[in-house]
Amino acid sequence: MAFQFSFILALSLLSLFNSFQAATTANQSQFFTLMRNSLEGNLLSYWNNTSTGFTPFCSYTGIDCNKNGDVVSIDLSAQSLSGHFPDNVFSYLPRLRILRLGHNNLHGNFPSSITNCSLLEQLNMSSTYLTGKLPDFSSLTSLRLLDLSYNHFTGDFPLSVTNLTNLEVLNFNENEGFNKWELTENISGLKKLNTMVLTTCMVRGFIPRSLGNMTSLSDLELSGNFLVGRIPVELGLLKNLKQLELYYNQQLEGEIPEELGNLTELIDLDMSVNKLSGKIPESIWRLPKLQVLQLYNNTLIGEIPDAIESSTTLTTLSLYDNFLTGEVPKGLGRSSPLVVLELSENRLSGELPAEACNGGKLLYFLVLGNSFSGRLPENYATCESLIRFRVSYNRLEGTIPEGLLALPHVSILDMGYNRLNGSIPKSIGNAKNLSELFIQSNGISGVLPPEISQAVNLVKIDLSNNLLSGLIPSEIGNLRKLNSLMLQGNKFNSSIPDSLSSLKYLNVLDLSNNHLMGSIPESLCELLPNSMNFSDNLLSGPIPLPFIKGGLVESFSGNPGLCVSVYLSSSHMNFPMCSRSFNRKKINVIWVITISVAIMSVGILLYIKRRVCKENSLMESNETSSSSFFSYDVKSFHRISFDQREIAEAMIDKNIVGQGGSGTVYKIQLSNGEVVAVKKLWSRSTKDVSSEDRLDLDKELKTEVETLGSIRHKNIVKLYSYFSRLDCSLLVYEYMPNGNLWDALHNGKILLHWPTRHQIALGVAQGLAYLHHDLKLPIIHRDIKSTNLLLDINYKPKVADFGIAKVLQARGGKDSTTTVIAGTYGYMAPEYAYTSKATTKCDVYSFGVVLMELVTGRKPVEAEFGEDKNIIYWVSTKVETKEGPIEVLDKQLSGAFKDEMIKVLKIAIRCTYKSPSHRPTMSEVVQLLIEADPYGCDICKSSNKTRESADVTKTQS
Repeated sequence: MAFQFSFILALSLLSLFNSFQAATTANQSQFFTLMRNSLEGNLLSYWNNTSTGFTPFCSYTGIDCNKNGDVVSIDLSAQSLSGHFPDNVFSYLPRLRILRLGHNNLHGNFPSSITNCSLLEQLNMSSTYLTGKLPDFSSLTSLRLLDLSYNHFTGDFPLSVTNLTNLEVLNFNENEGFNKWELTENISGLKKLNTMVLTTCMVRGFIPRSLGNMTSLSDLELSGNFLVGRIPVELGLLKNLKQLELYYNQQLEGEIPEELGNLTELIDLDMSVNKLSGKIPESIWRLPKLQVLQLYNNTLIGEIPDAIESSTTLTTLSLYDNFLTGEVPKGLGRSSPLVVLELSENRLSGELPAEACNGGKLLYFLVLGNSFSGRLPENYATCESLIRFRVSYNRLEGTIPEGLLALPHVSILDMGYNRLNGSIPKSIGNAKNLSELFIQSNGISGVLPPEISQAVNLVKIDLSNNLLSGLIPSEIGNLRKLNSLMLQGNKFNSSIPDSLSSLKYLNVLDLSNNHLMGSIPESLCELLPNSMNFSDNLLSGPIPLPFIKGGLVESFSGNPGLCVSVYLSSSHMNFPMCSRSFNRKKINVIWVITISVAIMSVGILLYIKRRVCKENSLMESNETSSSSFFSYDVKSFHRISFDQREIAEAMIDKNIVGQGGSGTVYKIQLSNGEVVAVKKLWSRSTKDVSSEDRLDLDKELKTEVETLGSIRHKNIVKLYSYFSRLDCSLLVYEYMPNGNLWDALHNGKILLHWPTRHQIALGVAQGLAYLHHDLKLPIIHRDIKSTNLLLDINYKPKVADFGIAKVLQARGGKDSTTTVIAGTYGYMAPEYAYTSKATTKCDVYSFGVVLMELVTGRKPVEAEFGEDKNIIYWVSTKVETKEGPIEVLDKQLSGAFKDEMIKVLKIAIRCTYKSPSHRPTMSEVVQLLIEADPYGCDICKSSNKTRESADVTKTQS
């Protein structure tokens, strides 16, 4: 009887278990059905219910089950999934222990129901583009790994994570959407934590001393935040620490604790971009396992001790932009495999460390801006691993080791502003990877070897202000990637080689202050670089008409033998009129020039007399109004003939063509037929600004304007003049008849076809590259956007409205009521928004947004993108779908240039990387856009005008 009862009970329990298991299986199957319905991705197409077995989902890729058929692990990392992760995961998968969804495009808020999975041990949802606020994590008591890095969370940081005492890894890297928060002392309760990464997630305040109690830590990263005060000495108690990163907090101060020398396991130490002072402790230099030491951009003093010579592990030493003094130990690199040596912008002296490349792995040798002396060590010429070699602005002397200019991998050789002599060897032709060669302002003599043309990847050459002589080799025309050629201030005494016209991407050409002879090649008119200078030579003959029409006559001053064929403005009268018989015998030429000079002199006298009479007459008829206008302080930057009074009289409502944050813009046609744009800057508020402050602001604005006025570049709008008085400032620009890029793309009146859009992108990139890289001091625009990119008659772009932005806001103008920094929502780099510190990489980011506008035809911010979302987010979510990049291309354009458009889209994505260090420079962007030329590299220049007109279509309103 008892046996029968036990048997029946066992059957009942078995039946109940099977029923429960069947229900659980059904529940789990339902979850995977939800997954397929709410997510997209190739992986899911392999998930189906035709698999054999009671629990088919256990055989799905990325899914693991226990022996009872319960799902315990989901790992779908980097599977190109997009969509929403199903909610209420716990109700379907109660035994889940591992959930890894990183590096996918998941939309929406963080799925808060995950916090009900009490058995969960690993949660990785890094780089998933999730948004919204985070829940309380206290219930996840079993959690050992929490990685939510690289997302867009907002609201308060979840301090509940400090309750998760089993945590071993905590990673919130790159979440700058949080409200600012402080690390509390109770963080030290996480005794098992070995990795804590809180980089760029809005941490402020002091570093808690209690961190010293977390002795399991091997990786502590608090960079890119708002930490202040001193580095606590208690960090020296972290005996297992291998990586300590505190860089880019900007406000950490005081001396580096000597106690950090107790961290004998330390491999990587980075405390750059702060306000640290004092000497680097001797104990730091003696750390036995240290591979990376980065302390750049602080205010550190003292010398680099000899102890560093004993290191056998050091690979990266980056100490630039400090106040270090003394000599660098001669044996630096003797025993260690150095890869990066950055000592620039200090006060170091003595000889360069000759054994820096002993390990054969040195990639970057950067010591510019010091007081190093002596010769360049000969063994540098055998350092074949070198990529960048920069020793400019020192006191180095002697010849350049021949092999140094022939290294196979070197990309940048920068030896300018030293006391080097000798000649440039023919072996430079072996430098097949060389892109930038700078040896300016030395004593280099001899000839420029034709073999330089074999260094086919050269983009920039600056050999200015040396003693080079002889011919400018015609072979330079073979350097098809050349963007900048600066040979001014030498003794070249040949003619200008006709082959320079082959350099279709040349952006800067300066041959001034040489002894160049002969005529100006007509073929150079096809080139028309953005910035050119042939002044102060011995050139003769006519200045080709395209240069005259292009407003480049000033670039030929100081050549007594030059003449012009037509006077298009008063500035051209600095040159004599060419005779039609100029190409006859030289004796006739001399006679004609004499007559021309005489005629020109009479013409100038008549011109002056007419102007004086006209101005006297006008002043007599309306002395009151003129006195008001002529109280302006006037500064001119380009020669242009106009009566100042007609500017004032034409500033009426009917001539207004635009209004912006900084002022009103007028289109004004002058009496000589030329058209200019005049911007009247908003009047400053005098009641809120003291007279002393006004003078400072005026001075700052004038300095900015004079900087802009000095720029000569075909992709930067010309600033003709600046008028200033107490209550008003006027800027006179060249007028752009086709308006701005925003209107051309978004107002629907015309359709820019892809070749024109590419031309616009390349032109803007070249203009920005000039501002960033070709001036002695870089200029940062701060507000790149499509409304600030103007289009000329042929839809060639010019960058406008920069430099004055930060000054206008300080003046209390209209801009200052919208933001405390220059920049526009939708275009502004994330780091600029929260640090207010502008860098060239901020411009790169904004330019990337403009590229996305050109490729997609979309505005930077549209309702379709979602609340608080922009075009960058929209593009990132689309490119991972089945259709891929094709889906985001402008549907108005034909598919003929699909591949080229995708290339530019990829450039745009690189430009808008969240981390500034991962974005390319504008020089690199120029080269990338050149490679994406829709017409290929051998485009016919002679048909440019036809192309341009064909690439713009008017549309019906």
